[in-house]
Amino acid sequence: MLNIILMGPPGAGKGTQAKKIIATYHIPHISTGDMFREAIAAKTPAGVLAQGYIEKGLLVPDDVTIDLVKERLAKDDCAKGFLLDGFPRTIPQAEALEKLTKEINRPISAVINITADKEVLVKRITGRRVCKECGAPFHIETLKPKVEGVCDYCGGELMQRKDDTLESLAVRLEAYENQTLPLVKFYEDKKLLHNIDGLIGLENVFKTVCDIFEEIK
Repeated sequence: MLNIILMGPPGAGKGTQAKKIIATYHIPHISTGDMFREAIAAKTPAGVLAQGYIEKGLLVPDDVTIDLVKERLAKDDCAKGFLLDGFPRTIPQAEALEKLTKEINRPISAVINITADKEVLVKRITGRRVCKECGAPFHIETLKPKVEGVCDYCGGELMQRKDDTLESLAVRLEAYENQTLPLVKFYEDKKLLHNIDGLIGLENVFKTVCDIFEEIK
């Protein structure tokens, strides 16, 4: 059983690895955003509670989020494993997750932490560009368009997303370092943490992930 937590800073390639993991191992990809939307749509008890906070513009408290996670992980499609992405974000959440996964007999098998040098992350993310019309991705250094500022596919104008600006990235990285990095020590102490350098290339990262999964099966 592969019950996995996937961690990593913005731009480390976490999203790409998540897609490759779920396609190869056929386990559900559980992100907090999707989980909230599904629970609210299904009107589960925790979903109804969460909706009340969201509609008031308030943050959903940890205990409600934990109940949502418990509801989701207890579903039949998680019987052979799951990939948690974006949760836990804090030590209290990690402690609560540890307790509930034991309660439902689906304990965490491994925590994959994709790391990357901060300077490289800044270059990688702030250099991203996307076509306004068709959404095709480009990069000012590694995936340049044939004509600067113009999409190769539809001729649309290329733009920088708000999340990819230096100012926005600085906020996201600071939040990650303050909230999430303490989890590295937490899972290290539990002997569950596996650090992988996100700059060794997508295929090499995925091969390392697969090697880890083979060890823990």
